[in-house]
Amino acid sequence: MELREKTNILDKESMDRTLERVAHEIIEKIKTIEEIAIVGIKNRGAYLGERLAEKIERITGARPLVGALDITLYRDDLTQATEQPVVRATEIDFDISGKKVVLVDDVLFTGRTVRCALDALIDLGRPAQIQLAVLIDRGHRELPIRADYVGKNVPTSLKEVVEVKLSETDGKDQVVICEKTG
Repeated sequence: MELREKTNILDKESMDRTLERVAHEIIEKIKTIEEIAIVGIKNRGAYLGERLAEKIERITGARPLVGALDITLYRDDLTQATEQPVVRATEIDFDISGKKVVLVDDVLFTGRTVRCALDALIDLGRPAQIQLAVLIDRGHRELPIRADYVGKNVPTSLKEVVEVKLSETDGKDQVVICEKTG
């Protein structure tokens, strides 16, 4: 399957503004930074989580706890994968028990990735609350999952793919809608 770039929906500046707004929303809703733990779903969610933590620190002067979660072994499609899955380390060096965890991902689609992340988080402790922040919500949910913080709602067809490109992994910040061809 090949992808053809169709529409650029966020560039570097608009992505930065979007994350700034989401950081303000998190601060407004949670209020006490010491209660917050930002946990990004690897890979891109982890980078976005780090960016949100930096913005929260710049706005409030206090840095929330930040971690990265690998959900590979929690995936319900692991046995369907034709290639050997790459398991990355979960990097959470604090106790999540009693914390208000903000789970961060790049794109919310079917909800299956978030379900896996919830299972993985619960295995690590008992947070007081888990909230979800996503850069893009593209719809098409298969599970009853919704985001508490959404950078941008982007209605898509099932023939389309939302690609989030980050400078940390792709050399540039950009979100594009691509169309499946072939």
